[in-house]
Amino acid sequence: MSAELHKTPLLDELEKGEWPSFVTQMKQMAKKNPMARDLLGQLEQSYVDKITHWKHGGLVGIQGYGAGIIGRYSNLGDKFPAVAAFHTVRLHQPAGWFYTTKALTDVCDIWDKYGSGMLNMHGSTGDFVLLGATTDNLEPLFTDYLKAGWDLGGSSSDMRTPSCCNGMARCDNACFDTMELFHDVSMSYQDELHRPAFPYKFKIKIAGCPNDCVASIARSDLAVIGTWKDDIQIDQAEMKAYADAGVDIAGEVIELCPTQCMAWDGSTLKVNNAQCNRCIHCINVLPKALSPGKERGATLLVGGKAPILEGAQLASVFVPFMKMEAPYTEFKEFVEKLWDVWGENGNNRERIGEFILRVGLGNFVEAIEMEPDPNMVLHPRENPYIFYEEYIEEGDEE
Repeated sequence: MSAELHKTPLLDELEKGEWPSFVTQMKQMAKKNPMARDLLGQLEQSYVDKITHWKHGGLVGIQGYGAGIIGRYSNLGDKFPAVAAFHTVRLHQPAGWFYTTKALTDVCDIWDKYGSGMLNMHGSTGDFVLLGATTDNLEPLFTDYLKAGWDLGGSSSDMRTPSCCNGMARCDNACFDTMELFHDVSMSYQDELHRPAFPYKFKIKIAGCPNDCVASIARSDLAVIGTWKDDIQIDQAEMKAYADAGVDIAGEVIELCPTQCMAWDGSTLKVNNAQCNRCIHCINVLPKALSPGKERGATLLVGGKAPILEGAQLASVFVPFMKMEAPYTEFKEFVEKLWDVWGENGNNRERIGEFILRVGLGNFVEAIEMEPDPNMVLHPRENPYIFYEEYIEEGDEE
């Protein structure tokens, strides 16, 4: 049988709550894996000392790749030798997080062979995260995963592994094929994904409709959110059926519409589509009667992120509507303009949203060669003075 577990009185307290505990799961793995066993010991020591015992010990990775492996080293390697090197491996997840049982079995079998056996499905970026591998095991581990059809995800200052909702696979509201776009972006930008060359990370998250089930608007540098350009589709017979079934259409839909663009007379629903902001609330409440319009595509928003240097930031609209159809030429041209301007002028560890705040929205829009649009404005101007640039045509100087 395996060696005795470290004493962990502080961690033991975390097993006493109502919900399943990660400590219990780590103890199960520790019975057969020395890395998990020493990880418990170091974590207990961190609780005692009230500091982390992970240190930055240098870069580590796979030959030919600059991303996908996050180096992690312990400063208590003498006391807990099994976690002296405890690197994280990110696998590029499939579109929509669809797996076969064979694929999952292959991942776990290879990981049990080379790593700690502990994993995280999924990281906030979306990757299949494998926690704890030694430096010597990284190359053979990667070789086995490559043979099994897997590749590394993104890390460091590159395009991070994209993520998407499962879109048309399971959602009636999906306005474009999210999984096809995910796959196309992943394949098209292998160099940007695996060889860091940006000022900082760049996340693309893809949602098929305004429900934004991947929370892209708050967590991604480029949010792709499905929408429609024409009128909401209405089935008046189903509207009447909802009313006859006792649904409070006035209270649950009409009064909650953020733009007050709807009217209901008891038998017919009318929508002022020019006033509708595509929030999709009405469609969520009345899915049999209402559905997105037929002219579908996506809104592109730029600059969202969690709090790092300048605090949390929601993405703002840059392209109100764009068709999303293969080969996605217009979308890729937009993405590459963002990268060109930010990559050339961004500071180290500066997200693109922070860069836009620093240089000014007007300057950034001009640099990426876009026409300004009122949808881009985050909030009203704070300075009441307006300065106009005067352009003098040749021959007008007098």
